[in-house]
Amino acid sequence: MKKTFLFLSVVALALLTACNNTVPTPDELNCNPSPLTVVGGKITAELTGTFPEKKFAKNGVLEVTPVLKYGDKETLGETVTYVGEKVKDNGKVVSYKNGGTYKQTFTCPYKEEMNNCVLCLRFKATAGKKSFDVPDLKVADGVNATATLAKAEDNKLAVTPDKFQRIIQSMQEADIKFLIQQSNLRDSETKSQAMKDLQAAIKDADKDEKKLISSLEVLGYASPDGGMKLNEKLAEDRQKVAQKYLAKQLKKDKVKADIESEVTAEDWEGFKKLMENSNIQDKDLVLRVLSMYSDPEEREAQIKNLSAVYKNIADDVLPKLRRSRLVLTTDLIGRSDDEIAQLAKENPAELSVEELLYAATLTNNLEEQGAIYKKVTEQYPNDLRGWNNLGIVSFKQGNVESASRLYQKALSIDANNPDVNYNAGVAALAKGDTKKAGEYLGKAAGTSGNLDAAMGTYYTMTGDYQKASAAYGKTASNNAAIQQILNEDYAGARKTLAAVAEPNAMTHYLQAVVAARTNNRDGVYEGLRAAVAADAAMKVKAAKDIEFAKYAEDETFLSIVK
Repeated sequence: MKKTFLFLSVVALALLTACNNTVPTPDELNCNPSPLTVVGGKITAELTGTFPEKKFAKNGVLEVTPVLKYGDKETLGETVTYVGEKVKDNGKVVSYKNGGTYKQTFTCPYKEEMNNCVLCLRFKATAGKKSFDVPDLKVADGVNATATLAKAEDNKLAVTPDKFQRIIQSMQEADIKFLIQQSNLRDSETKSQAMKDLQAAIKDADKDEKKLISSLEVLGYASPDGGMKLNEKLAEDRQKVAQKYLAKQLKKDKVKADIESEVTAEDWEGFKKLMENSNIQDKDLVLRVLSMYSDPEEREAQIKNLSAVYKNIADDVLPKLRRSRLVLTTDLIGRSDDEIAQLAKENPAELSVEELLYAATLTNNLEEQGAIYKKVTEQYPNDLRGWNNLGIVSFKQGNVESASRLYQKALSIDANNPDVNYNAGVAALAKGDTKKAGEYLGKAAGTSGNLDAAMGTYYTMTGDYQKASAAYGKTASNNAAIQQILNEDYAGARKTLAAVAEPNAMTHYLQAVVAARTNNRDGVYEGLRAAVAADAAMKVKAAKDIEFAKYAEDETFLSIVK
């Protein structure tokens, strides 16, 4: 806390008394904080002091206005008026005999150009019809703006991803049904449309360079009626005859493929599914039996006891379970990365939305990414991913306004999308609109972005350091370290900065700030050298930063920042 004297103003008041020509001893004036500090995007200072006893003229009027001076500019605070006991004008009355207290608050929005500033008090003193000139009195020097180093850009944006799959797997199947307790093939089954379609799909997969037969299976089943031993033999025989038939067809079509096999003696799972999808009366009763009994024989006995239902089961359900099931699994192999990248440049209309979105991930060039995402918005205007991801590109290019407009377009398609709301909140933070940022981030639960870190930035910018610290948690970022510096947790800040995955100029600059606050001169030099090497603009920032005020005349410091 810096202390100064309200010297000139007290001199003026002494003159107003016209009692004698002596200069009174002034009481101290306090400015808190000093130097001034940015909190929540504002500079706020509390000014306090006292008016001495028997010094304030009974007919005196003193108007006090805080003035922040920076460069050739001034920002005025609110004026507070103090009056003597005989003055009828409005103001805070100061007793001549007892003196009084001085208290005033100065606040104004912070601007970067205010870093090199002084806070003064400006006086207008009168006694009756007489006025007195009183020079401005400096009460604070400089602004600590470390809180403003927390940037929205430090937050990782949320890309709405593509669903591109290089290999798309598909399945096609056909059933060969058998008569009760039989395993001989019938022409009506091998010549069914389902079998014809399956055989055509096998030949197509074998010939198409973009397709690959992943697996070909023959599964033999028996319905869950009759004895277990009989059903085991039936299921095995049905599998064998179906596999023999399929192998013969593969040889005829000159297709080379391995055939896998499996046998299910009593197909209770298939029975359950058919029952669930049937319109059989009292099917819930049958399903309850399945859940109550696990032993196959007990299940069969209980179901047969339901004589009113069993006839329908025997007619409509069980025949569908006496079968061999032939299953073809095919892999459709998509375009290569080179093919997709080339088409994205030369003929994007040939690409699906998933391929176009994927194409943007094949380059790190923001211009190329932007061109691809723009094509997405043109070809698929109702897909918010194109708008959102194009907004991310604009944000990274420094065009925050454009990014905000693109996010709004995406939100017009889905106002509740968490990723887009998250990105819109980060953009609002970048513009200093903390109110809008809070609204967007409040709808971002479930985002792929780091919502906790973004909320930490939000709380830092609004001056709620306690919530900011809780929000960051163990996040290792520049912004998290700034919060630790503001909370004077310098050991924590050092640890956080050392853990930043991709350190940049600001990371090193903050290391220098921590070193300055802990009187580590060599650490200041090391951090600043690294910061300046990464970004020469850090020279100007460091030269004006009050964090390094005590090094301002240091030759090594000057050699780094000039």
